[in-house]
Amino acid sequence: MKCPFCGEIDNKVIDSRLTKDRNAIRRRRECIVCARRFTTYERVEEIPVMIIKKDGRREVFNREKVRSGIQRACEKRNISMNVIEDFLEELERDLRELGEKEIPSSFIGEKIMTKLQMTDDIAYVRFASVYREFKDAGEFVSELESLLGNVKREA
Repeated sequence: MKCPFCGEIDNKVIDSRLTKDRNAIRRRRECIVCARRFTTYERVEEIPVMIIKKDGRREVFNREKVRSGIQRACEKRNISMNVIEDFLEELERDLRELGEKEIPSSFIGEKIMTKLQMTDDIAYVRFASVYREFKDAGEFVSELESLLGNVKREA
């Protein structure tokens, strides 16, 4: 495994343990050259799930692309990377358990929005504004009013 800091290949495993869902092994490593520590994950390679985009294109599910979108929505919010990683694990498991080779991107987007709405309202609105491609401020305000209506009903 190549060190992400100095590029050296020589490193040692400090700690290994199963992830919460028991689908991967998390390894803490230390580079022999620069002595910095980093984490790697070992997962079973599975048949890729294809995502059907809104325009009909198909592409392989990309965990990093989903992580990036969620992280952007969660920027400057009190949401830990552990929460995001746990959600990504849960999302991938749910997609694989569907047993489908192709899944619409809308299914994934709605699952992410549901989770973000339960986690943080601001992150939810940020993600929804990009995912739903609001055309103008009116659509954005409408989504906020809907969110505020849900909050009032819960109180």
